[in-house]
This record gives sequence, C-alpha cells and structure tokens, in this order.
Amino acid sequence: MSLHRALRTVLVLLVTLTGALGAGTGTALAGDGRAPADQRTRHDGQLLFFNHAYGVLDRETADAIEHSAYLREFANFQVRTTTGADGQVWTGRYLMGRETYLELFGVGDVPGQDGELGAGGLGISAERSGDLDRAAARLPGLGVPEPIAFQQTRDFGDGVPVPWFDAVLTTGEYDGFGAWGMEYRPEYFADPRGTTEPASYPGDVGRERYLPDAYRDHAMRDVSSIRLAVTRRDLDSTVPLLRAGGFTVQPAPGGGIVARGGGTTIRFDAVPREEAGLREVTFTLNGSQASRHVERIGRSVLTVGPGTRAVWTFGH
Repeated sequence: MSLHRALRTVLVLLVTLTGALGAGTGTALAGDGRAPADQRTRHDGQLLFFNHAYGVLDRETADAIEHSAYLREFANFQVRTTTGADGQVWTGRYLMGRETYLELFGVGDVPGQDGELGAGGLGISAERSGDLDRAAARLPGLGVPEPIAFQQTRDFGDGVPVPWFDAVLTTGEYDGFGAWGMEYRPEYFADPRGTTEPASYPGDVGRERYLPDAYRDHAMRDVSSIRLAVTRRDLDSTVPLLRAGGFTVQPAPGGGIVARGGGTTIRFDAVPREEAGLREVTFTLNGSQASRHVERIGRSVLTVGPGTRAVWTFGH
C-alpha cells in the first residue's frame, strides 16, 4: 500500500514501512510457459521489473470496483486487509496476474494525503537476489547521492513481524505519488503462511513465485502497460529509479515520459496535482476474446477484447 505513510514512519520512528499485496499460492505446472531462468529474468540488463501500481480513486468508482461481479470473473480479484510493520493496516482491491498486479483504493481509505484523490505509487522489483542492490548502486550516478533504504515486514496475525521485502526510494519528499524498488526476502518465501511457490532457480525472488496461479482461471493474465498522471516533482523523483532498474526512458508529448522494460510500458503525464491520478491500464489476456465487452464500473470503463488485451480507463 502507501509507500508515503511508510516513509514517514521511517523518518519519524526509525521503523521501516511500505505496502504491497499479501500472499501467493500454488506450484507452477508443466507447460505454463516458464522459460529457463536466464531467459526469464535477464532482459538486456534489466534489474527491476514492473511489480504493481496503486491508485486512489473517487469513492463511487472504488465502491463499484469492490462490489463488481464482472471483475471477479475477469481477474483473480480480491478485497483484502493486510497488516504491515508497526501495526499499519490497509484494505485494498486487487487484480492479480501471473507476475504483476493492480491495487486500488478509494478516497479516504488511507489517512492524510495518501488517501486523497489521485494519489498513487509504483513498485518495481527484482527477479534475482541481489539485483535491488545492483540497481541502487546506479542511483548516485543518476543524481541520487543518498538513496533511502528500508525493509517492510508482514504480520500474519500472531504479532510477530516477518521480513517481507527490502526497498529503496530516491527521496522522502512527494506531492502525491512515489515509486520504489523492491526485492522479496527469503524469510518470507520460507514462511509457509506466505503460501508462495518454491524457487525455480538459485536466487529466485521473482514475481511469478510470489503471486498465486489463480490467474489461470480468469481472462486477465498481466498488466502490459499503465498510464499515470503525476506532478513534475514526483516525475523527476521517479525517473532515476526507472533508469537504475534498466528501463529505457524517453520523452513524451506534453512533458511526460514513456518507460519501457521487462515487457511493461509505463507512461507518465506531468500535470498539476489536482489533475493527477491513474488514467489507464492495459492487460494481456490468457486467451483471445472473440467479441468486445464493455463494462462500466463507477466512473471507469473496462473494455475487454476482441483479441488478447483489455483496456481500463479511469475518469477524473
């Protein structure tokens, strides 16, 4: 969930926090398309890959998403509550794919500026142990002399925090959006309550290992592209992390940027804070859809098919 609340806790209480989705489950089946490790995790020097993004939506849309019967058919959809470090608790709406997921909140679901309309965040993660450190080592050369490192934990309900993932940020200052690099901890994979998959190769800390295989029972497979509107300050803080992770960053019309890497395209528009927010998500599907289906969900529109993709656009 909110990286920003996490960071404030780091700075004020010297406790490290951030947020993300909970457990995964299942063992990969033969014929699921898993390539050898060196092919799956090395993409021309890519160290960090799109893991998930979250956005804060208007209350009408968030409530419609939470109660949508169609989304439960379309994706491995969950509404779940997670307890992180220092007892921080959040409830999100999740659409989970094979390696990537989307997390959605409504206005006021989290306190302060992190619960305001248009707030959001982006996590990019390592597939191999040690790649977060390698990416972080690039940041000083990209204009970030002192990256902020911290560790998130998860409480499974017994009051004992389990190391969840390590993370790095470029700054503690933000208007409404922040990005972080992350690497799942071996302690989390080793805890049976995490119900994650066994490693597929030495040093496997990947997204597919972490997420459940229930995506196979739905249309949605993964997030292939996402478009977010953020302030110039928040964009400038995000670009060095994307570059450090191995994304190719190019300018876009209107002063934004397009980042490509690891099979995912991320577009940022630079806007005033009052215009910020999640704008569009494109999904790849598990199979080709013969016809086009349009589902209106609050002030958003999800268009599925025809073919092997779906596009979800969000109003403002």
